Amino acid sequence: MKIVIVLTSHSKLGNTEGKTGFWIEEFATPYYLFQESGVKITLASPEGGQPPIDPKSDTPENQTESTIRYKKDKKLLELMANTTKLQDISATNFDAIFYPGGHGPLWDLATDKNSIKLIEDFWDAKKPVATVCHSPSVLLNVKDEDGEYLVKGKKVTGFSNTEEQAVQLDKIVPFLLEDELKNKGGIYSKKEDWASYVVKDGLLITGQNPASSGDVAKELLTLLNHKK
Repeated sequence: MKIVIVLTSHSKLGNTEGKTGFWIEEFATPYYLFQESGVKITLASPEGGQPPIDPKSDTPENQTESTIRYKKDKKLLELMANTTKLQDISATNFDAIFYPGGHGPLWDLATDKNSIKLIEDFWDAKKPVATVCHSPSVLLNVKDEDGEYLVKGKKVTGFSNTEEQAVQLDKIVPFLLEDELKNKGGIYSKKEDWASYVVKDGLLITGQNPASSGDVAKELLTLLNHKK
């Protein structure tokens, strides 16, 4: 079984002096769950090489067992420093695609032509697409075989407006994910802020926030095992 994990290459937090990138927890927990299930994992990003880390995901209060493991994992850190360019990834070589969050995807992956085409290829091939937290933004401009927005009429979740307000970035992000998923026709739902919440609609899996990352990964593995 093979999964490609796609990370952001964007590091600038809007018009501020701040930095963003991918959220360590949302990568590390799924990565180790996939790895322990015997999945072969490929890491990719729009620009290739080292994806930027969201510095907030590296603060003491955001450490988890998997983030600590990640930072000590020399082999994985080397893989992370050498991600494959997204343009060189083909859906035919993988069984599923997974996108970790962090605010970075709002700026690059949401409109990245290679990412959009890749998700459309996975979808057309009836292969699962999984996203968590801010990464459901990668779905916003993806269209299905009928030319409709992929999320239209589908049950989805993602980082909520109230969570964005809680981290005080609702005026800095290019758009509010909850609103945009609804604008594109998604049937959006959420739980209380910071609670794990995963929505599965056919081959589409979305998670609300960092706490949801492990459950998204487990849902994806369950789906893949049923497809065997």
